[in-house]
Amino acid sequence: MMIDYEILKLIWWLFVGVLLVGFAVMDGQDMGVGTLLPFLGKDDTERRVMINTVAPHWDGNQVWLLTGGGAIFAAWPLVYATAFSGLYWALFIVLAALILRPVAFDYRSKVPAEKWRSSWDWALFVGSFIPPIIFGVAFGNMLQGVPFHFDETLRSTYTGSFWALLNPFALLCGVVSIAMIVFHGANYLLLRTTGPLQARAQRVGIIAGTLTAVLFALGGLWVYFGIEGYIAADINPAGVANPLLKTVHISEGAWFHNFFSYPVLFAVPVLAIAAAGLGVFFEYTWRPLSAVLASAVSILCIVLTPLIAMFPFVLPSSSHPVSSLTMWDCTSSQLTLQVMFIVTLIFLPIVLIYTGWAYKVMSGKLTAQYIKENDKSLY
Repeated sequence: MMIDYEILKLIWWLFVGVLLVGFAVMDGQDMGVGTLLPFLGKDDTERRVMINTVAPHWDGNQVWLLTGGGAIFAAWPLVYATAFSGLYWALFIVLAALILRPVAFDYRSKVPAEKWRSSWDWALFVGSFIPPIIFGVAFGNMLQGVPFHFDETLRSTYTGSFWALLNPFALLCGVVSIAMIVFHGANYLLLRTTGPLQARAQRVGIIAGTLTAVLFALGGLWVYFGIEGYIAADINPAGVANPLLKTVHISEGAWFHNFFSYPVLFAVPVLAIAAAGLGVFFEYTWRPLSAVLASAVSILCIVLTPLIAMFPFVLPSSSHPVSSLTMWDCTSSQLTLQVMFIVTLIFLPIVLIYTGWAYKVMSGKLTAQYIKENDKSLY
């Protein structure tokens, strides 16, 4: 039985959103810990404690990113082709940074020399710090529109430059992204560590959580008062994948159109700020599990906010608005979406179950004594 094409398009918009949120929340804690590694760990033992809090899970968590890229390729081929060609250098930098992570995890403890381990610690920092920054910058540029257009054969041409991506609003989004990741990572360290390391994680988490809430609110005001949004018209949700068949209007405040049309949606950005505030409160009162859950909810809502604001747009075009890609006109065939939907229904619950089981098995505090007693079997 075939599901309606329009419904499948909506389902896959939701699935891609779930994958983005899953990556931000799950791999976010690993990258947050990696970003803090050279600064919170005052000696080799403390840094090994930090590394081993995320060591059992980091590679599994990174699968969310790989799956998200695969889902975009299969479900939104026009988005994949446009973004991965036009934003090539930014994505290449992300890939290069991500390559450092498995190498650093594997080789860091092979040699006991201090300089050797310090070098790999900084490699882990780079591999954890760069991707959130660039992904945040990417969201900032998507909200402003990316300069590309399609010709009559639907061949895309990117007309921007790498340096133009580093504009003030996009950089603010990058700072929000790294702040929320550091906040989440610090909360995870608060949960899994003890002693002075835990105390330092608490202090950093309070600062990062406060910055997350304040800068996210500032970004929302910037979008409302200073950035033009897009509104699509004359679009057929069940039509063919041809973005040139619609019309697009641009106006200030248009990214808030969905929120004003359905005021209940304002709960998402409000909850993002409230959850960040609660996370800071839970850190201050030494409730680490509650702090981790609060920062996870904050990240979820921060990622969902621009997705809701842009709906149905996926990749707006600043140079040729009609070429903007929406979830209605950039998708694969109905059969492709349906097969992917069935596969996802089978395997996504399995992934969630074994991920939950792995976290349960590997839970508990990590101490310096434990690291010393298991020196040969840990990172």
